[in-house]
Amino acid sequence: MKKVNVGIVGGAGYTGGELLRILLHHPQVNISFIHSRSNAGKPIAAIHQDLIGESDLTFAAELNSNIDILFLCAGHGEARKFLTENKIGQQVKIIDLSQDFRLQSHATIDDRTFVYGLPELNKEQIRKAQNIANPGCFATAIQLGLLPLAKAGLLENEINTTGITGSTGAGQSLSATSHFSWRANNIQAYKTLTHQHLKEINQSLTQFGAEQIELNFVPWRGDFTRGIFITSTITCDWKLESLVDLYKEFYADHPFTILSQQEIFLKQVVNTNKCVIQLEKVGTKLVVHSAIDNLLKGASGQAVQNMNLQFGLDECAGLHLKPTGF
Repeated sequence: MKKVNVGIVGGAGYTGGELLRILLHHPQVNISFIHSRSNAGKPIAAIHQDLIGESDLTFAAELNSNIDILFLCAGHGEARKFLTENKIGQQVKIIDLSQDFRLQSHATIDDRTFVYGLPELNKEQIRKAQNIANPGCFATAIQLGLLPLAKAGLLENEINTTGITGSTGAGQSLSATSHFSWRANNIQAYKTLTHQHLKEINQSLTQFGAEQIELNFVPWRGDFTRGIFITSTITCDWKLESLVDLYKEFYADHPFTILSQQEIFLKQVVNTNKCVIQLEKVGTKLVVHSAIDNLLKGASGQAVQNMNLQFGLDECAGLHLKPTGF
């Protein structure tokens, strides 16, 4: 089978680095270029030092039109600007990792319309899509915990959700709350009830017919580098056994979302494209825990999963990754 020729824009950041780490070992991919104006001419291992000895590729200042797919790893707002300023042939598929095209009201630019790229929700649309808007990291973890309930019509009551994320979720740019001296031995709630991912979460959960989902989300900055752990609590009269069956059936054809019968923890998913879910029931309260790696299932790993679906490849190709269990 002919290899897929890949271009990457914004290859020097965290998501670009993780994308490179996956694609360098993907059996059906050839990396045509990694674009970075500020690092043009430098070996990729000079920036992503974990890739030392893995490749002789260097960052490019120019785009190469001889590609099948372009990954946009630019910052929020930069992807739309890039596509406005650079003409990309219609034959080239695009996967954007920013939030620029996730909402249906903003999903079109020129002749391109983006499909929301959560495989567990839109797999068949992704297979046919020319352009994919990769979901946000918190949005992915929260949605995967709630989608089976949404389909069963069980999200009519208020949902209370908390989630803690690692420092890489803030990107490489330094800020007061991303310094080691601030993060170490510290946690903080932020964007209480106002996080930007709430809009895309609501958009997805209402696909099953609910007019509005009342989701109260409090995110936390955690004292670790990567991973997201979510806990959602709702009122539900169903027995736990029936809820377990509901989740197993919903995710039966989705290889990366796994229901655990034991207590879950973050190290099960760090460095993988997995989402691991656990259900607990106390009286009428259902508690749903879900955990992902924010840079993989929450970003670059899911982007590769989407690429695999777009090109008719094995959905798991390049994504058999070992978790950092200890």
